[in-house]
Amino acid sequence: MRESKTKELVLSGMLLTLGILMPMAFHAVGGAGPVFLPMHLPVLFAGYLVAPPLAFIVGLLTPILSSVLTGMPPIFPMAVIMMFELSTYGLVVALCVKKGIGKIPALVIAMLVGRIVAGMVVAILVNLLGIRFAPPLVFLTGAVTTGLPGIVIQLVMIPSLITVLERFQPDIMKKS
Repeated sequence: MRESKTKELVLSGMLLTLGILMPMAFHAVGGAGPVFLPMHLPVLFAGYLVAPPLAFIVGLLTPILSSVLTGMPPIFPMAVIMMFELSTYGLVVALCVKKGIGKIPALVIAMLVGRIVAGMVVAILVNLLGIRFAPPLVFLTGAVTTGLPGIVIQLVMIPSLITVLERFQPDIMKKS
């Protein structure tokens, strides 16, 4: 049991690190981060591979640490919005997996709920705090439209890689 927790913590740390490094690589080739959504990939993987609280923490910490360490995304408002969005992704995927929901449905549910949460955060920033930013619906429409290639990559790559991992590491999805 203890070994399992240690593996999950190490895996969480590795995914968090990937969540910081992958966007750096994508931004190095022309600011492709908002298109390919590289920070989302490790967080979504966390939802499949570690317990719900750890997946939530990976999603929460990845954008803020990336912002502090690399300047991407800008800490306010994007890193704040992404903290809520990505922590929701990690948590929802992990909860869906724990309930036995299939790989792709879990991913789609998490992506929808995460974007709804992001829209709610934008609504709070705009309407309650008076931050000058795109209205929530415009923000969400733009994020989905711009990020469509990344969304497709997530829907194809993540379930495929999880299936491969399950084949070669049958206990990979047995989370505490």
